[in-house]
Amino acid sequence: MKILHITPELTPWSKAGGLGDATAGLVKALAQEQHQIRVVTPLYGSIAGREDFPILIPSLKVHVAGDPAKAHCRIRQTNVTEKCEAWFIEHEDYYGSSEIYPAREDAGERAAFLSRAALDICLAMDWIPDVIHCHDWTTGLVPVLLNTTAKGTFLGRTASVLTIHNLQHQGIHGRRILPFLNLPEWLYHPDELECFGGINFLKGGILHATKVTTVSPTYAKEILTPAYGFGLDEYIRRRQNDLEGILNGVDGDDWDPQTDPQIAQNFSEKKLAGKKACKLDLQKKLNLDPNPNLPLIGVVSRLWEQKGLDLTLHPLRRFLQEGKIQFVLLGSGDIALENAFRNLAEEFPLQVAVRFGYDNALAHQIEAGSDFFLMPSRFEPCGLNQLYSLAYGTVPIVRSTGGLADTVKPWTPGSKEATGIVFHDADSKAIEWALSQALELYADSKAYKAVQKKGMKCQFSWKSAAESYLACYKKALNQRT
Repeated sequence: MKILHITPELTPWSKAGGLGDATAGLVKALAQEQHQIRVVTPLYGSIAGREDFPILIPSLKVHVAGDPAKAHCRIRQTNVTEKCEAWFIEHEDYYGSSEIYPAREDAGERAAFLSRAALDICLAMDWIPDVIHCHDWTTGLVPVLLNTTAKGTFLGRTASVLTIHNLQHQGIHGRRILPFLNLPEWLYHPDELECFGGINFLKGGILHATKVTTVSPTYAKEILTPAYGFGLDEYIRRRQNDLEGILNGVDGDDWDPQTDPQIAQNFSEKKLAGKKACKLDLQKKLNLDPNPNLPLIGVVSRLWEQKGLDLTLHPLRRFLQEGKIQFVLLGSGDIALENAFRNLAEEFPLQVAVRFGYDNALAHQIEAGSDFFLMPSRFEPCGLNQLYSLAYGTVPIVRSTGGLADTVKPWTPGSKEATGIVFHDADSKAIEWALSQALELYADSKAYKAVQKKGMKCQFSWKSAAESYLACYKKALNQRT
């Protein structure tokens, strides 16, 4: 099959969260199955060495209205792998800044241009995909275009698959997007794209894609409900027969404790001594008390409401005051929450370390050096860090939601299949209970090691996810023909 992916993020060139990792991991796995894979993504100003990428199309006219000078772009090309090309849209007005999701008035046009340009590249290259796989709200208009203005082109029979990585982010923009993309006026209707007086990109993708997927089976069920549907559950229920949850995988090239070059010492499930060295290295690097016996809890996360980290402050302080834990956090986001964790570090300088921003090497070191990894999410479509934690022998402490529920098996005393600590309610009391459970497990070194090793034996590969997506693509093609 010829398969085109359209995404706003593609690791290692652009990454704001898990989307860049997920897209890169999937396209690599699909390419290994001997399919023709191409990826279209913006060429952001932050991409190092971007001027050295070979030019694929010197000037591409994109079928959008408005300023004619803004309707042209250059297309550059590089390889994701030997068998997978990435096509980068070079447009300084839209994508020249270093930010992937800047707050600007033309955010809708930026996303719409990505959708239209991706289709125009295919037509210009005479490379017509069997399936176009769209990722999140920024590409939500692609299925709409395929069902309307692109119907009379060679793309008219191309099937579309839309993956919802996070339903909370929907892309609601002005009605002006319809004429910008020459879309028919009948789309501006509550049963179509209209939403709060604007156009909802993700809603359009949900209603028009041949197939809709999410990044875990549990999240696929959750978004059918008002509690997790963010106002779109009614429309998702309409597409329930075409909805599927496919769990993300782990890119073993980047996340393998046996080969990871960014950690102090490599280790495996059978040779765990290196993990102790990683813990000591992390403690020293972050100026913590180098105590090998004190359980170290790690977090690598964006700091916003979804992640539930505001709920952890009270329980963490209790255990820190009792001298029972150490805590390390890497992340950024809500300023008030950053300040709260900064205060915690100042109050317990030998037990708490926080670093704001993103540091890829430190993220690997936290995964390798921590004893537990805390993810108290209010909702979590899939989550990747619990998968990394399992691979690195770092026992996850998670709330039972979305992909966390699908990937971590709860520990109770005497359990044989457990891989982590699982709690159910999104509140501080539940987190306090979970931390108590973690301490109880850690105190029993034999039980802790059993849970640790059980997690390290888990397999969450992109090869398995790719097989599920290929089956989904085939069903989409059968529906489209």
